[in-house]
Amino acid sequence: MAEANYMIGLDIDGTIMSYDEFISAEVRAAIAELRLRGHQVVLSTGRPLVATLPVLKELGIDQGWAVCSNGSVTARIDSELPFGYEVEHAVMFQADQAVAALHEYMPEAMIALEQIGVGYYISEDFNSSKLHGAHTITAVPELRQMETSRVVVARASHADRQFSKRVESLGLRDTYYSIAGTHWMDLAPDGITKAYGMERLRALLGVGIENTVAVGDAENDIEMLAWAGRGVAMGHASAEVIAAADEITLPILDDGLAPVLEGLLVG
Repeated sequence: MAEANYMIGLDIDGTIMSYDEFISAEVRAAIAELRLRGHQVVLSTGRPLVATLPVLKELGIDQGWAVCSNGSVTARIDSELPFGYEVEHAVMFQADQAVAALHEYMPEAMIALEQIGVGYYISEDFNSSKLHGAHTITAVPELRQMETSRVVVARASHADRQFSKRVESLGLRDTYYSIAGTHWMDLAPDGITKAYGMERLRALLGVGIENTVAVGDAENDIEMLAWAGRGVAMGHASAEVIAAADEITLPILDDGLAPVLEGLLVG
């Protein structure tokens, strides 16, 4: 048995799961064994809660925690609860100014406001299976009146500096990430990242920072990799992501997460 009680934050897409949504038998077995030995395996993801729940089920995680929506939402997972979870913490904000900025600088942008555990209110049909959950088409003036945990935009490239400065002036930050090979941008309050969600959870569970591990592959994992006592970048990650980590493992196509988890079992 490993001596330490670890809290292990795992990105989903590109880390646990390949872009065609395959999870290896080795990763499944290692996660199951870590949990059996009392370690906290936390899915820490850009996915909304509604899209994280099926992955938790597939991995057999019926009790524990998940940090979703790039740190905006933390859920306690328990199969005994009515819906199998409860939202322990959510960072909410008024969407008005974020939607207004998008409408001004990106008039063609497709905008979605997350509805926790359900899906999204969307400005138009995203025509993407990667925007998970139920979709309710809603006029932009109505979106501006809503409160949300994050604003999601379907964009394949980074916004220009002028837009980023506008976002910064609103106390928000733009975060870029991928789900199954599709690129997205989030707008959420500045400081809300996967690291924020994981640090809250670490303090709540009383785990020492030296016993924290994080594994990820994308830009939205950078803060979490820097935060963890041991940050591991997947081998296919960009140079910026790798620079934030303590070490590198194999890429997703070579099942790079498996040796990291298996190493914790013998460490």
